[in-house]
Amino acid sequence: MKLSETKSLLKDLRALSVEELTTREAELKKELFDLRFQAAAGRLENTAKLDEVKKTIARVKTVQAELNK
Repeated sequence: MKLSETKSLLKDLRALSVEELTTREAELKKELFDLRFQAAAGRLENTAKLDEVKKTIARVKTVQAELNK
C-alpha cells in the first residue's frame, strides 16, 4: 500500500464513528480468517493480502484508541 493510499485510508477511518469502526474491524477479521484458510488450503494467490489486512486491522485499532482518549 502506497503512502498516499495509507493517508487516504486513515482519513476515511477517522471520519467513522466508534460503532462503524467496530463493524469494520469485524469485517476485516473475517476476511483475515478467510485468507488464512485459503493459504492453508493452498488456494491463496496473493499472499501479500494477508499482511495488508493485518496492517489495516492495526490501523483501525489505532484509530479506535485515539477516539477513546
